[in-house]
Amino acid sequence: MGSNADQWRQLGKPKYDDVKIQVGMSMSQTFYDWIESFFAGKVVRKNGAILAGDFHYKERARREMFDILISEVAIPKFDAGDRSPCYLGVTLVPERVQFAAGTQRDLSPTVTSTQQKLWTPNHFEFVISGFEQATRRTTKIDAFSIKQQILEYRSGNQLDAVRVPGRVVFPNLTFYVPEADAKPLNDHFTKRVQRGAPPPSTRLDGAITATDSDGAPLCTISLFGIDISSLGPDKSDSTSQEIKQVKVDVTVESMAFAYAQGMGQLT
Repeated sequence: MGSNADQWRQLGKPKYDDVKIQVGMSMSQTFYDWIESFFAGKVVRKNGAILAGDFHYKERARREMFDILISEVAIPKFDAGDRSPCYLGVTLVPERVQFAAGTQRDLSPTVTSTQQKLWTPNHFEFVISGFEQATRRTTKIDAFSIKQQILEYRSGNQLDAVRVPGRVVFPNLTFYVPEADAKPLNDHFTKRVQRGAPPPSTRLDGAITATDSDGAPLCTISLFGIDISSLGPDKSDSTSQEIKQVKVDVTVESMAFAYAQGMGQLT
């Protein structure tokens, strides 16, 4: 200030980092309903806490979060050759975070009748309407993320900014099928892209269903407004003995999520 060379620093308003978690297919129905609402563009805020315990499962500290919004759901890859466990990635955006002392309550795991469901990327079903035979042997679907920008609204003397959700953005998908099955997809791509044919009156729909080792569904991601934007075969290699694949990129207008136990309630 003026001829004074010192720098004065003043604290501003607090800012809270996002919380990223990984979950499997054994959370509560309420949690998956929250994810379903996120896919549908519905604004659902939750309160929660991260609890820290000691070796005796006694709560020692807690980080309480208020007015939480979901900003991203990351879907792992589906790969017929991968048997390692996979998880959903969920990014949570709290409006306020508060540190508090633990309540000393018991955090021992509660034994319930709910059976843990192992989710591996090699158990899945993928279908596109009208191309059921071409996609029934899909070998891989690349990982993708559904994102929603969270905007901050700062008002007057209010210390914490109000978090406001923006538009949900759905990504394009990339999947791989054997070249022997790709002819219907290639014909559609040639007609729509290379020859410029108008789109059909009814847009293509599809679904990705994750299943357990017994074939029972764990969750379904429904796809709406599908169209093929790119298609290309693997490189030719005379020394390779692997089945030749075709990489297919599709555009998707919207998606919907349904947990297996709640699929009968969808309209």
